[in-house]
Amino acid sequence: MRSWRFLVALLWLAAAPVFAALRAGAARTCITPPPGTIINGGVSPVVAKQIHDDLYVRALVLDDGAICLAFAVVDTCLLDRAVCDEAKKLIGLPSDRVLISATHTHSGGSVCGAHLSEADEPYRRSLPPKIAEAVKTAMANLAPAQVGWGSGSIPQHVFCRRLLVKEGVIYTNQLGQTTERVKMSWGSPHPADGEPAGPVDPELFVLSVKHADGRHLALLANYSLHYVGGVGVGDISADYFGVFAERIAELLGTDKSFVGILSNGTSGDINNVNPKIKPERQEPYAQIRRVAEDVAQETLRVTRNLRYTSNVKLGAALRECVVATRRPSAAEVEQARAVIAGKPLLRGWLDNYAREQVLLADLPSEVSMPLQVFRVGELAILAWPGEIFAASGLELKKRGRLFNIGLANGWYGYIPPSEQFPLGGYETWRMRTSCLETNAIPKMIAVFDDLLKSP
Repeated sequence: MRSWRFLVALLWLAAAPVFAALRAGAARTCITPPPGTIINGGVSPVVAKQIHDDLYVRALVLDDGAICLAFAVVDTCLLDRAVCDEAKKLIGLPSDRVLISATHTHSGGSVCGAHLSEADEPYRRSLPPKIAEAVKTAMANLAPAQVGWGSGSIPQHVFCRRLLVKEGVIYTNQLGQTTERVKMSWGSPHPADGEPAGPVDPELFVLSVKHADGRHLALLANYSLHYVGGVGVGDISADYFGVFAERIAELLGTDKSFVGILSNGTSGDINNVNPKIKPERQEPYAQIRRVAEDVAQETLRVTRNLRYTSNVKLGAALRECVVATRRPSAAEVEQARAVIAGKPLLRGWLDNYAREQVLLADLPSEVSMPLQVFRVGELAILAWPGEIFAASGLELKKRGRLFNIGLANGWYGYIPPSEQFPLGGYETWRMRTSCLETNAIPKMIAVFDDLLKSP
């Protein structure tokens, strides 16, 4: 009888998954550009006058003995695929095992062109080696670790910025059009403001990593808020992402090696301004500090209730998703050329939109986007290469325990759900910031569904 039980025990052990003890490492690399660099994020370019706070690449690496996964979150507005792919080559890990994302600060160096801003080429070229440096340093710091994850909620700082135009009200948008059914909330209540055109995602997700002895090693948080803003004119700043990184370290009482990271979720149609209330006058950075404090405090609360394990299996998968693009007709391009012809300086929305039509004339008829899934035990992390609406992120969250990282592994502009295009609004205007087919999101969700079925 005893021998039979012993044999059963041996068979069970042979069949049970066995993983090497988890190791983790973290690091950060400074990527602050010098004064004089281009800052993008608005319609017109701004030249950096001073550095308010430094910008960083913050990296977290997990290794279960079979697979090594690397996260790199970059304090910049946008990262195109070429920059991400070059960084991945320098890192040396398989491409599907490296996830590179932008925070979407609107007060960082210009890495790729958008609106009337173009890339600051010297700064752009400097980024791939810096991203690789952060990840490689994190790999060199690998040490026995344990991981835990969970989520909280911060509903007070997320509002849908796309508002339905009130019935019977004629609203003229920035392009002079009066037929759109959605308007952007620009910060103050407007007589045309109706109800939100989409939902918000208030979830704060936390992936916390500790050393084997219980000391905090790193933390990756995720929140679906576009950015905060309210920085000084001409300031270089990491926005609330940088303040959070410092504040969570203080709250956790960590040593200097700890790396706190806040990634952006699906926030393409979300800001932190309540459209029904006139915003109060604040000093620069006051709102940034307020939002960062609330996010850090909720992160602390979540972290205190986590269960940690060092016995966790890692996984990664990446697949290309091919979608068509929206391009102007030849007549529309010629009309746009006439708008900007002879102007030594382009400014404002009309010039911007016309110039974008000329640039889109050379856009390929389709593009291939990388969609990626990381697995940490039962947790899935989805990487979207663009500015995704909250509704799309919430739809994927119905699949199980997961969170979404936007602006990852490339940038293909705003990618609204199909049903949002007939409503109009800035995020749907055909420019480099929104040029994919109207059916892109259903195609992306189908690919993610397949990736989530992968072991």
